[in-house]
Amino acid sequence: MAEQAAAGLLWVTAGRLDELTPDSAVRVDLAGLPVCLARSAGAVHALLDECSHGQVALSEGDVEDGYVECWLHGSRFDLTSGVPTGPPATVPVPVYAVRITDGEIQVALPAPATDIETAAGTPS
Repeated sequence: MAEQAAAGLLWVTAGRLDELTPDSAVRVDLAGLPVCLARSAGAVHALLDECSHGQVALSEGDVEDGYVECWLHGSRFDLTSGVPTGPPATVPVPVYAVRITDGEIQVALPAPATDIETAAGTPS
């Protein structure tokens, strides 16, 4: 189920809160986008499920104290901002807004452009 959010965003249901245990992460595919859902420090976070250094799934890494650690080379990313804490990763990963509604985890994703918006943005 999807619901229009702020301009250009769409709320998409990603799963149930009771299915995401503390200090864990899972991969969900939302509208063709791989998203890492992580629960840590009492909050649920959503970020692109790809390490900016090693291009592997962050959802397969360890989650602790508000960070997810990439299993391949050990880069740690802040779950709130997507910013790496140090090398080898130097580029942040995109993060997405999250809300909990009636026990469902919802993630705000960029809304796809309509054919009219696409045509309007194309120079003639």
